[in-house]
Amino acid sequence: MQAVCACSGKPTMSKREPLEWICRDRRLYISDRPLIMGILNVTPDSFFDGGCFFDFDNAIAQGRRLIAEGADILDIGGESTRPGSEEVPVEEEMRRVLPVIRKLARQTSALLSIDTRKAAVARAALAEGAHIVNDVSALTHDADMADVVRTFGAGVVLMHMQGTPRTMQINPQYRDVVTEVRQFLADRLAIVSAAGIDLRQTAVDPGIGFGKNLEHNLDLLACLEMLTALGRPVVVGVSRKRFIGQLTERPAPDRLAGTLGAVAYCIAKGAHILRVHDVAATRDVVNVMVTLVAREHGGRADGD
Repeated sequence: MQAVCACSGKPTMSKREPLEWICRDRRLYISDRPLIMGILNVTPDSFFDGGCFFDFDNAIAQGRRLIAEGADILDIGGESTRPGSEEVPVEEEMRRVLPVIRKLARQTSALLSIDTRKAAVARAALAEGAHIVNDVSALTHDADMADVVRTFGAGVVLMHMQGTPRTMQINPQYRDVVTEVRQFLADRLAIVSAAGIDLRQTAVDPGIGFGKNLEHNLDLLACLEMLTALGRPVVVGVSRKRFIGQLTERPAPDRLAGTLGAVAYCIAKGAHILRVHDVAATRDVVNVMVTLVAREHGGRADGD
């Protein structure tokens, strides 16, 4: 049954006060222009680009390419969280990501994010120069993760997921997906704050495709302003995902146009951070959207 959304459904992109996001020694102020988080999967089995950047040299080259194309953040992951995936041992995950983070941290000034559920991996990645922990379990998978984030003063992305990557797409169920996801994220913000993490370190992610079917994903995107109302930056990951394929009837390699349509909609609905594989194309969408909306409101958009 499709959830009934209480939001207006109208685009919300307009002039807004900047949100501060503290990521160790970096302070980001996110306002009308969303940030782009480029995906760097150092895995053999991710759903779209698994194996493409598993080799160290290829991973470094891709990281530098994404930065040159305009990525504000690089999100580096060594464990696939595609539907049905199995957990990777800590030692193997570290072997995959730490050399990449180490070299990129020394060769570039890019903001680096470690995409992991494991505290040991996050701790080692932060020690090598990462600034952000992107945890698909919202710090619920590993009891030590909150302590790692607090100790390093790292930025942290709290994502909603029903189940685990292995089980999440086995008939996901909600009474009202928007209300339930919003409440989960609000509760997690309260819990991490009580654990001593400054809320200015936090961002939230509705987890598109993580324990959601097509209707769930569409409802969440239509009501994105209910999540921006939490007062923290909202990260949205729609890049080449299954729901894009369901809407376009295209496989992952042919979902760029559909992804960019979803990205433009997310920008209009107030998303702060766009997690994508295709940085250059997304940067074009951001530039056009920001310029058009600024003109609509009688102002000028700042160039890159």
